[in-house]
Amino acid sequence: MIVELEIGGMTCASCASRIEKKLNRMDGVSASVNYATEKATITAADDVSTADLIATVEKTGYTAAEKRAETPDASSSSDPLRDRLIVSALLSIPVIVLAMVPAWQFDYWQWLSLTLAAPVVVYGGWPFHRAAWVNLRHGAATMDTLISLGTLAAFGWSLWALFLGTAGEPGMTHPFRFDIGRTDGTGNIYLETAAGVTTFLLAGRYFEARAKRRAGSALRALLEMGAKDVAVLREAHEVRIPIANLAPGDRFVVRPGEKIATDGVVEDGTSAIDESMLTGESVPVEVGPGAAVVGGTVNAGGRLIVRATRVGTDTQLAQMARLVEQAQAGKANVQRLADRISGVFVPVVIALAAATLGWWFGTGAGWTPAFTAAVAVLIIACPCALGLATPTALLVGTGRGAQLGILIKGPEALEQTRRVDTVVLDKTGTVTTGRMSLAAVHPAPGQDRDELVELAAAVESASEHPIAKAIASSAAGSRTVRDFTSFAGFGVRGEVAGRVVLVGRIALLEREGWTVPPEVASAAAEEESAGRTAVVAGWEGAARGVLSVADTVKPTSRAAVAGLRGLGLTPILLTGDNDRVARAVAAEVGIDEVIAEVLPADKVAVVERLQKAGKVVAMAGDGVNDAAALAQADLGLAMGTGTDVAIEASDLTLVRGDLTVAVDAIRLSRRTLRIIKSNLFWAFAYNLAALPLAAAGLLNPMIAGAAMAFSSVFVVANSLRLRTFTSTADRLVLRGPSALSTHP
Repeated sequence: MIVELEIGGMTCASCASRIEKKLNRMDGVSASVNYATEKATITAADDVSTADLIATVEKTGYTAAEKRAETPDASSSSDPLRDRLIVSALLSIPVIVLAMVPAWQFDYWQWLSLTLAAPVVVYGGWPFHRAAWVNLRHGAATMDTLISLGTLAAFGWSLWALFLGTAGEPGMTHPFRFDIGRTDGTGNIYLETAAGVTTFLLAGRYFEARAKRRAGSALRALLEMGAKDVAVLREAHEVRIPIANLAPGDRFVVRPGEKIATDGVVEDGTSAIDESMLTGESVPVEVGPGAAVVGGTVNAGGRLIVRATRVGTDTQLAQMARLVEQAQAGKANVQRLADRISGVFVPVVIALAAATLGWWFGTGAGWTPAFTAAVAVLIIACPCALGLATPTALLVGTGRGAQLGILIKGPEALEQTRRVDTVVLDKTGTVTTGRMSLAAVHPAPGQDRDELVELAAAVESASEHPIAKAIASSAAGSRTVRDFTSFAGFGVRGEVAGRVVLVGRIALLEREGWTVPPEVASAAAEEESAGRTAVVAGWEGAARGVLSVADTVKPTSRAAVAGLRGLGLTPILLTGDNDRVARAVAAEVGIDEVIAEVLPADKVAVVERLQKAGKVVAMAGDGVNDAAALAQADLGLAMGTGTDVAIEASDLTLVRGDLTVAVDAIRLSRRTLRIIKSNLFWAFAYNLAALPLAAAGLLNPMIAGAAMAFSSVFVVANSLRLRTFTSTADRLVLRGPSALSTHP
């Protein structure tokens, strides 16, 4: 079973690492704890209960509860962290200013500083001290241990100097320095360090929490998109009920401007549906009776009556939210490395601080610089930025993807996009619409085009064949057909307005002894050589023209292929259709390599063959027959208009079913991965550069605290840059066709 727990009390990545280790030590349990989302995703054996999992987390010193159905509102009017920050900042500013400006250090200024700093260290720093004590009781050390040790040591030294040393005497002054050099230790106080570090770290935590809430805003918006109530038809009367009471099969009314309550099928009415919140597509979609609609989208036109097909957690909106949450809860390999480092980093830093203290004192420098250098090491080494580097970028990247109609299943997909060099595109439903339509009409000399289409459509309207439907839907006439006959594999015959009409292959007309003019035969051959299906229509003993039917290419496919090439990918068209048709489609969209006449079961073999040739393969498809190939590919992209099994087998889902979104998906994934790597680089670089400076006595502890807080804020702010990611369509509008040939 899979259990999701909401974890409380975590203050850093080391906390998440500890909880994860404890859970994974349980038999039959595999857990991943995410500090940014404050959630644990656990796969457990059937004999492990949720209560056992919660008890294990609580024994570790944290709180746990089963994940709630609704996401709580992030904007709470009461924020304890903000209140602590405001109080601490107001009290700390005078302390820091007095310490930094010797000219303002009046008689007994140090006692005023103590009066102001004490509430900051005790009240403002309470979350750090409490977490450090909880961890100590469980034999562990985290970032809070470093903060608590550092600030209490600075405050304790100040108390000793004030009450037992010479620092409390009237007229005592000392200059503020960026390094640790001070005079006699008995006359030195570090109240500005204790208060300043506490305030800086509270500010870092507050802005970090705000940024994390902003990072998850896209998911919250997704969860809140659904309607809250619905007007259900009960015996021809409208009854408004909560959305939770809606059941499959219920018929409900959607008025202009209202949200569609759930997934369903239109039974009556026509309208335009705004799907931009769900798919990122700004152009409304026309719907009528028989059309499928998705919950959460907005009715922009007329009144509709919809029959519910899926409700609750089965809807497309709920599935999207679930996929986004799963992606945000996952961990990339680079994050697992950061977690392992964070887990051992704190004990190493405490040892380094002790060594710094011993080295400075052992070299005869005295207790003052030794103590100050050790405190600076403790404070500056906190590995917050390491723990936030990956999850915050994942939060923002997956949330932005959801806004654009891109669902990223997990961080592993991000890592694969960097390596992919070949993209295999299924033809039907991916590059093409998957629906046959009338492509061209060639009337014989002297024949009227409209009459040719109208008579052929009238006869084909009685057939259920896809080609017949394509022709029948091309004419708006209301002529009726009599004496309809179908000839399997050849065509159809019927009487329309007193004339016998034949529609089908040339062989059908020739078999009936009808005349086929050379111009008609030539037009049919030309259409078939172009990869389209040629249908000949005739009456009164002669062929009167050719109607060409084809699975039409999606309008955006050519631009999408160009975009994939711009990302350094080699596109390959894969289809079970005949080679001639496949090459015609490939030429239209700009694909050079074609693999045609492939059976559904052989698509996996094609992907495997490419992989054995050293290619890293992405596969885009939409059908049941694509699912195995999507799973086999290094990166699977499922068109959201396709089947559930294809979507389940993929790594990325393109909700809109538009191939240009595949370009966006790869661009967004690569950019997210680059942000993760830059976050980790700066987090590692910060600690590697700062620790030697602190140990060498070149950093005042208060400056170290400010720098440490800034590193966490920097990582989160860097991740938030992903919110500005623009889709390929927007780039084309802003920058023109050249946007397709450049990397994101």
